[in-house]
Amino acid sequence: MGTVHAEITLKNPIDIADYKRGFIKEHDVRSVTVTAVVDTGAMTLVINEELRQKLGLIIKEEKPVLIANGQRIKCKVTEAVDIHWKNRGSSQRAVIIPGAEKVLLGAIPLEDMDLIVNPVTQELVGAHGDIAETLAL
Repeated sequence: MGTVHAEITLKNPIDIADYKRGFIKEHDVRSVTVTAVVDTGAMTLVINEELRQKLGLIIKEEKPVLIANGQRIKCKVTEAVDIHWKNRGSSQRAVIIPGAEKVLLGAIPLEDMDLIVNPVTQELVGAHGDIAETLAL
């Protein structure tokens, strides 16, 4: 199977709450749209330090992480970030891999948004169709 990419939007959830409470304008919500590598071998969302700073995310902890080359490194973990793909969303903490060139969208946010990789078309799709249709049944 080849590499699957998906356009996702990452937003600062504190900014979203402040907007909904009327403290800031909608255009002040920090957000970034990126093309992420859909990586079912990764557990969560992986970003780099530059994206963390653009989104204004706070570091919550540091923990050891096993990366693809088998090396265990200590990484920073952010507070939750809102992840949006089409009409679906998830709120997950992000792991900051030093020097990461690509955003990785891992298994936990995929599962939370009810998404799978279609092996035939090599695209990201809803595991159970459109959520709105599924919930209406």
